[in-house]
Amino acid sequence: DCKGSSTTLQTRCFQQPPFFLDGFPKANFISLHKSPFQISHQIITTSTMQSAAFSLPSPSSHPYLKPRNFASNPTFYPIRCVSKGRDFSDSTNAISIPSFPKRSWSLSSFSPLPLRAWTSAPSLSKPSPLQLRATAAENAGEAGKSGSLLKTLELGLLFGLWYIFNIYFNIYNKQVLKAFHYPITVTAIQFAVGTILVTIMWTFNLYKRPKINGAQLAAILPLAVVHTLGNLFTNMSLGKVAVSFTHTIKAMEPFFSVVLSAMFLGELPTLWVVASLVPIVGGVALASVTEASFNWCDYALVLDNKTTSDPLGAGFWTAMASNLTNQSRNVLSKKVMVNKEESMDNITLFSIITIMSLILLAPVAIFMEGVKFTPAYLQSAGLNVKEVVVRSLLAALCFHAYQQVSYMILQRVSPVTHSVGNCVKRVVVIVSSVLFFKTPVSPINSLGTGIALAGVFLYSRVKRIKPKTKAA
Repeated sequence: DCKGSSTTLQTRCFQQPPFFLDGFPKANFISLHKSPFQISHQIITTSTMQSAAFSLPSPSSHPYLKPRNFASNPTFYPIRCVSKGRDFSDSTNAISIPSFPKRSWSLSSFSPLPLRAWTSAPSLSKPSPLQLRATAAENAGEAGKSGSLLKTLELGLLFGLWYIFNIYFNIYNKQVLKAFHYPITVTAIQFAVGTILVTIMWTFNLYKRPKINGAQLAAILPLAVVHTLGNLFTNMSLGKVAVSFTHTIKAMEPFFSVVLSAMFLGELPTLWVVASLVPIVGGVALASVTEASFNWCDYALVLDNKTTSDPLGAGFWTAMASNLTNQSRNVLSKKVMVNKEESMDNITLFSIITIMSLILLAPVAIFMEGVKFTPAYLQSAGLNVKEVVVRSLLAALCFHAYQQVSYMILQRVSPVTHSVGNCVKRVVVIVSSVLFFKTPVSPINSLGTGIALAGVFLYSRVKRIKPKTKAA
């Protein structure tokens, strides 16, 4: 027991044999001439050096030790020590403590590691450039998939509109031509409605108004002429024979395309192309022989259970003339426009051709058929004025719409894909017209139509095969 005054207590209590710390030499004992506060501080410092300074690894060598940056927070947190019942006794000299960097470490008995760093806030690490690039690539891939799906849906919608407008055009046009036997006037009305639509489109900037000169108009004029004749001959054929028969004859367009390209462009067809023309010509011939609306013997035409006289077989020959003029337009467009420096897109070209076709055909319609599309004349002919006018306008709208959509599709797909779509369109039109008008079709007629359409599909596929060029 240490009793007495403070000086005596300090002398008697610390005159015992020195307490040797584990791992310290005898010379490192606590001084007898220090106050109790200084002694306590020295004991704590000595215990800290025993537990941490001489036995702990360097913080920088341990992956889980993160140094604390005191530049932003200058507050110093002393080292906490957990002493397990050690009795610190006398020492005479202070322990020399090495110089430590300004870092704060915590000893915890609950952690598997001896030290863990004290931090005031969680560390927010920035993503690496590789992670950023990977994230950007994933986002770009998702955007690409959604964009591709959107384009596919848009293209499918355009093909659907193309077929629907074509079906309704053939139905309404056939109904009008069956009652109003003036195909030139009907064709001029269709061009007039198309001209109004083009004017509205340019006026309200729905499509860019082109800047054309006299040289371009002169180059487009032949195209407008054959375009006008092609649509006129089609309407003349539709007014004489069934819709299905007209479109079966028009399936021979590839044959005329090959012949005209070889004559005017010097493009000789490959053997595969010539082979694909055989089922087209054979199928059309088979369907024509067995067509119920056309009789090769007495040239009698049967239109929707009504027999009329056609001594020259105009329905068949006008459909063939339509093929010739339409394919001449394609050949002329290649021959005339290929060397022009200032080219224009297909929609603009079609719009200009529509306006020029109206200018060309309107005087011809007045001169050859007179002014027939008036309420007075329609009433005098015993026709329902409202029905004829409404169906004529609907046919004209569908006529311009399906051709406009056709050119929009051509800007998005290859010509081969467009040809395949056109072949499918012809099948859809033939089937829909047969069902709507209840056209009698024999099995041989159906077989001939199927063979012709299969040949058109084969032609569109082999057209992409390019002839091999011989090496020099």
